[in-house]
Amino acid sequence: MRKILLSSLCFLSMQAFAQMTPVGVWHTIDDETNKPKGEVTITENNGVLTGVVGKSLVDDPKAKTHCDLCKDDRKDQPIIGMEIIRGVKQEGSKPIWGGGGKILDPGKGKIYTVELEPIEGGKKMKMRGYIGPLYRTQIWLRVQ
Repeated sequence: MRKILLSSLCFLSMQAFAQMTPVGVWHTIDDETNKPKGEVTITENNGVLTGVVGKSLVDDPKAKTHCDLCKDDRKDQPIIGMEIIRGVKQEGSKPIWGGGGKILDPGKGKIYTVELEPIEGGKKMKMRGYIGPLYRTQIWLRVQ
């Protein structure tokens, strides 16, 4: 009985820890309109996070479909399927991921230094993009 209880507790704590990482599927919430904008899937490979746009949540036939304002290898590429988060690493023992990683706003073509911080038990994530001392913050919602 003890083994079963211990195994259950370990499993539950591993699940809780997994939720306190940015890895997963997120609904991005526009910081200007407070409406869902897109769905981003964040994955981890050898301690480095990347994020790819899975789909748009904007019901607007005039919405951008390609990154015409991008200045790097993503120029004129489709936004759906685009890697918008690159090179993100956990910073020390804190539940904050950044490490010099970058995030692209494909609507504006701007690249920001990024920090990702799961909050509220991993149900939400604070995404903050910096250009120098200036920053934008969005709260993303984990897709269950």
